[in-house]
Amino acid sequence: MDLKDFFSAAEARIDRWCEMNTVGRAWEAAVTQGQPADKLLAQAAQLLGEISPLESYWAYPGSRLMATVRESIDEANAGVFARLVQKISNALLTGGYRHDSGAWDPLQESDTRPLDVMPPDGQTGESRKPYFEVLVVTPNDPNTWERARNDLKRLRRPEDIFQYELVQVSSFEDGLIGTIFNYNIQAVVIYDGFQFRSHHELPMMRDFIQRNLSIDPSATAPGDLATTLARLVKNYRPELDIYLLTDRAAEQIAGSEAVAPIRRIFHSVEEIMEVHLSVLDGVNDRYDTPFFSNLKRYAQRPIGTFHALPVARGKSILRSNWIRDMGQFYGMNLFLAESSATSGGLDSLLEPTGNIKKAHEYAARAFGAKRAYFGTNGTSTSNKIVVQAICKPGDIVIVDRNCHKSHHYGFVLAGVQPFYVEAYPLTEYSMYGAVPLRTIKKALLDCKAEGTLDRVRAVDMTNCTFDGHMYNPRRVMEECLAIKPDLIFLWDEAWFGFARFNAFHRRRTAMGAAAALTERYRSPGYREEYKAFVAKAGKLDPKSPKLLDMQLLPDPDKVRIRVYQTNSVHKSMSALRQGSLILIWDEDFHQVEGPFEEAFFTHTSTSPNQQIIASLDIARRQMELEGYELTMKATELAFKIRREVNNHPLISKYFHIASAAEMVPAEYRASGIKDYGPPNSNWRDVVEAWNNDEFALDPTRLTLVCGTAGFDGTAFKNLLAERFDIQINKTSRNSILVQTNINNTRSDGALLIKVLADLSREIEQRLAQGGREEQADFAARVKSLMTDVPDLPNFSRFHDAFREKPKSASNEGHMRQPFYMGYDDANCEFIKLASKELDDRLKKGPELVSANFVIPYPPGFPIMVPGQVITADTITFMRKLDVKEIHGYHAAHGLKLLKPSVLAKRKGKLNDS
Repeated sequence: MDLKDFFSAAEARIDRWCEMNTVGRAWEAAVTQGQPADKLLAQAAQLLGEISPLESYWAYPGSRLMATVRESIDEANAGVFARLVQKISNALLTGGYRHDSGAWDPLQESDTRPLDVMPPDGQTGESRKPYFEVLVVTPNDPNTWERARNDLKRLRRPEDIFQYELVQVSSFEDGLIGTIFNYNIQAVVIYDGFQFRSHHELPMMRDFIQRNLSIDPSATAPGDLATTLARLVKNYRPELDIYLLTDRAAEQIAGSEAVAPIRRIFHSVEEIMEVHLSVLDGVNDRYDTPFFSNLKRYAQRPIGTFHALPVARGKSILRSNWIRDMGQFYGMNLFLAESSATSGGLDSLLEPTGNIKKAHEYAARAFGAKRAYFGTNGTSTSNKIVVQAICKPGDIVIVDRNCHKSHHYGFVLAGVQPFYVEAYPLTEYSMYGAVPLRTIKKALLDCKAEGTLDRVRAVDMTNCTFDGHMYNPRRVMEECLAIKPDLIFLWDEAWFGFARFNAFHRRRTAMGAAAALTERYRSPGYREEYKAFVAKAGKLDPKSPKLLDMQLLPDPDKVRIRVYQTNSVHKSMSALRQGSLILIWDEDFHQVEGPFEEAFFTHTSTSPNQQIIASLDIARRQMELEGYELTMKATELAFKIRREVNNHPLISKYFHIASAAEMVPAEYRASGIKDYGPPNSNWRDVVEAWNNDEFALDPTRLTLVCGTAGFDGTAFKNLLAERFDIQINKTSRNSILVQTNINNTRSDGALLIKVLADLSREIEQRLAQGGREEQADFAARVKSLMTDVPDLPNFSRFHDAFREKPKSASNEGHMRQPFYMGYDDANCEFIKLASKELDDRLKKGPELVSANFVIPYPPGFPIMVPGQVITADTITFMRKLDVKEIHGYHAAHGLKLLKPSVLAKRKGKLNDS
């Protein structure tokens, strides 16, 4: 496969070294056995020629090792070539070069064990200092670069807590390529005076630049190359520290807007020690974990505990006759780091003033937010906090009916009137996609026409959905703000927190969109764009159908960016279960700061788990320092699994992974791309599609269709767990959801593919041996799973007793009243799902009105909410469900309904009022 076919250049590079390793062993074997080896020598030389230009963007293997490898080719020395290439490929695969000096020396043996089998830090000393690389963009002669490396090494001190190596390049293009390719880069040092073009004439490298960054060389003045490079690097990898060394008047340029992305400016090279110390200090800012570090110190102190937490210090466990195994299993630190106190060096999550406050600030920086708050009760609680903070009783919220149940319960608690909007259905998979922008706009315009737009407080959507449907938040917010410029947005990104840390996913995040829109509306160019829009659109008439398909723009003098994003850090990053974040970009936060604090107090435990708080601090550190590497690897792995499954001649007969075209209807894919990446599309077109298509599919969410193999989702999930030790979370009627995340390795991918291949062979054998009867049974099973699927019910309406304007086009309604009416048995009746009475009521009335939430798992969305009129399509769907878990429904009792007599009284009171 061509290098440009890979999503991640770093993964492509490692694959090339592994391929060279294979060729090297074959070449050495051929020479040893006296067989012809010229073709293998030529193949090794070709592979080395392809990989050599890429190696200028990484510190390892370095010039000395690379020169020795080239010499082995020139001298046709198969033994030396095979040994060195194996050494390099192993060091790259295990990361051994980061801690083992022998990996850099052609003459030394190296320790190629991965970090997870290395001895503890105390036994390895200096070798285990965290390692990173610094990209230096310099106009200096390459012949001086080695001297610069040596000068750097002389600056190192034993007290330095990190170690780093230099990667030196000489052009603007090389600076960008190094940033994109090399995930070890943690800082970029830019010297003024370099050239624009790279001396490497490789189309593949320019393809990487063009697909990721839009650059016009003619529009960039030579004197602006350094600051332009700094801006582009910061946009692509915002976590990196950037330093500028210039021979211009550093004092004069230091205050300009152009140097805003730069951490510090130095005059020429007069303070090289200060540059070195600044680099270490910048990385240490991200490495610092205020709460976790403090907790470690606290655990080492002799503490006398007289508070209500017996497990603190662990004495009640380790001195027990009966539960000492708990201490042996979890280890002593868990108990030493426990306390219910918020003094003596600790801090309070409810009112942080010390290390938790600082950890919040670090999290806001890392995730691109103005504010961040830790949650220790999961994103279910974070959602309720935000809803209660931004809404008051009677407010209307435009919300996806398919969102997580925590939103619906939050509306009940806050007295919000939900205006339910429907996602597009994926009936064949018994799942929903996402809510079209046209639908959201229509809801807002209907409220405007009904005179209730002033009560519409927020738009509440899930991004990305459980199944991977990514909104275009920038476009959604822009067009909604054109209708109501102070609208608040709550984006539930529970499964999408990782997306901040690579440029591909970041463009589809709420915080990424908030930053982009803030910058956009402040620009003079936008004012001209808005003027042209007003001239064309005129006054927005809410009853005009043309507005639904016209791209709307908000007034820059009225628009306010008010965005809340919730993340389940534990779902996609290295945090303990229930670790969550609330991220805020709200230009009017002062209006809700008091209510937010009250909501936080309402829903947050006064005894939060210290370990969850610490894990949030640690997860932030990891993602700032290696999130780019980890998320790119996880995404590349997803693409590999997709390609292998869908292109395998046997597996693809019975299983396949749903493509973008299958998960996102053509009307929402203006790009026309059917699936992401070669051979289906090139990466530049994929990036363009992710920029502009209304919906895109997160490639790390793999909907593996198993109904074509005769398995329903639940049965297949159980089979994988019980027989193959593969754990899956979410299923549908005929599919399972495979997720790749930063924890997965290529070995995990290989395990899944091997299992699918084995099962496919078993099916083949069973069908061949069972004859026509077995084949007919199999076909019938597949048909029932893939063709005879129930239609997905839409939200019908709230009963008139819970609507202020029963005949209005907008569908908002009171949900709190019917929810609490359902608490009183005297208000309720029960009707069995399969009964004739239910069918008669559907045909003849009186209307069936739900007294509670009914939520089947799967698919996991509420098909009934309190106060909803139940229609025939909902009952048909419930009767066809083959799942056992339906929250809010007990088969022995039947559907819980509000009595018609109670509804009549309620409606009468509503009319009287």
